[in-house]
Amino acid sequence: MRAVEISQPGGPEVLVPVERPMPQPGPGEVLIKVAAAGINRPDVFQRKGSYPPPPGASDLPGLEVAGEIVAGDAAAGGLALGDAVCALISGGGYAEYCVAPAEQCLPIPKGLSAIEAAALPETYFTVWSNVFDRGALAEGETLLVHGGASGIGTTAIQLARAMGNTVYATVGSDERARAVEQLGAAKGINYKTQDFVKAVREATGGAGVDVILDMVAGDYIARDIKCLADDGRIVIIALLGGSQATADCSHVMRRRLTITGSTLRPRPVPFKGAIARALRARVWPLLESGAIKPIIHATLPLDQAAAGHAMMEAGENIGKIVLTV
Repeated sequence: MRAVEISQPGGPEVLVPVERPMPQPGPGEVLIKVAAAGINRPDVFQRKGSYPPPPGASDLPGLEVAGEIVAGDAAAGGLALGDAVCALISGGGYAEYCVAPAEQCLPIPKGLSAIEAAALPETYFTVWSNVFDRGALAEGETLLVHGGASGIGTTAIQLARAMGNTVYATVGSDERARAVEQLGAAKGINYKTQDFVKAVREATGGAGVDVILDMVAGDYIARDIKCLADDGRIVIIALLGGSQATADCSHVMRRRLTITGSTLRPRPVPFKGAIARALRARVWPLLESGAIKPIIHATLPLDQAAAGHAMMEAGENIGKIVLTV
């Protein structure tokens, strides 16, 4: 099969087309003929050598795909051979075929293309697990999303709005601020020209927000604390600003704040399977009704994966970049 591998740690140019043996599904797994695969920030980190795949996972990048189940134990996920699905995987998506745990496969929502479906798993699994499970965002509460124009950000904004929440988002330009507001954010905040702490406090009448989805960390954490309402929660999902932070713990104690975080890729299949079931019950109806939708910034052929990575690193995308196979 055709695939794209990381020839060595480095820039986008180290992504090279190759021929690889077709993978074989094991117990509880299916083989998917890939139609499209999403590009995600963890793929960039893996390419640079800072985010190795977990033990047993494919060394090929790619954490989400859409396509057709052509072999394997589809019944383990309540599916059948020939079903059109999208899947969360631990690696191997940049290829014509990949293996996925059947529990982590979901039917392509009615009305969506394979390209749109390939943009769902990594972002929707991540947002559901971190905003609604770990962050416990309840109906009527407020959410601040850092990186609001990213795949994660555009998903979090739409999903929280659909669940009855008010959402604020930080972005890197006025154009992106307008884009996230069109998706339902009450306010897009250009962090390059505005103090996001001041903007959030003003927008909430001084109350602060209940949950912050933070993919920056670093020196954002101290500022996040100033944005939180009493009993507020910060959920860290990436470290674009660095892994070290300084926080005033007196605020944490006095205002009963929570600072937490998670990584999804190394979690066991049953954990991800439970997220898949929650998504199918709570989120798939919203996708099929058109209440929310994946935002596709660009599509590129598989052998142009390097161009997709360069696009993401340049900060050009609003929404997802998808490879077509």
